[in-house]
Amino acid sequence: MILNLERFIGKVAIVTGASVGIGHAIVTELVKHGVIVAGLARRVELIEQHAKVLEDEPGKLYPFKCDMTLEEEIVSTFNTILSELGDIYILVNNAGLCLSTDLINGDTQKWKTCLDTNILGLCIATREAAKNMIAKEIRGHIIHINSIVGHEQLPIPNLNVYTATKHAVTGLTGTLINDLARENIPIKDTSISPG
Repeated sequence: MILNLERFIGKVAIVTGASVGIGHAIVTELVKHGVIVAGLARRVELIEQHAKVLEDEPGKLYPFKCDMTLEEEIVSTFNTILSELGDIYILVNNAGLCLSTDLINGDTQKWKTCLDTNILGLCIATREAAKNMIAKEIRGHIIHINSIVGHEQLPIPNLNVYTATKHAVTGLTGTLINDLARENIPIKDTSISPG
């Protein structure tokens, strides 16, 4: 990703799940390379703290509170970003969670939260970013943070619903690539699978 960031200097990137972990690291690198980043998370105060740390970097981090299980909140947040920061050039679908449960004694609410966050939230964010990129003829980049368990089933207890969501991300990446190619839309789509 770093090799191609020069053309995105001063452009807007959205990173979901930006408060901790991989999302936090992605935000840091983008801002250090001059990108304007809208960081989304439920715990917006963590992004606010991070923005202060990054104040002297070439780019800038703007915190946005957003629950990726709520479509209205996702759409509203994207609209606010478009009106306040400008058009979207990069979307990093990083928000995701693994709630410990299984299919034998499973907790339906945990399943639903995991599915809504890891799959539907990603789909809604992708749609909203792609609409803007297509309308403005932006050669943007959509990146899905997947997982190694999106390609194989590991014998780790209580991962089954999480594994299923990451397999869905693998499938969604492939179908989005096909859709973009079919419509001759110059948006890149990438899936990254940390181990």
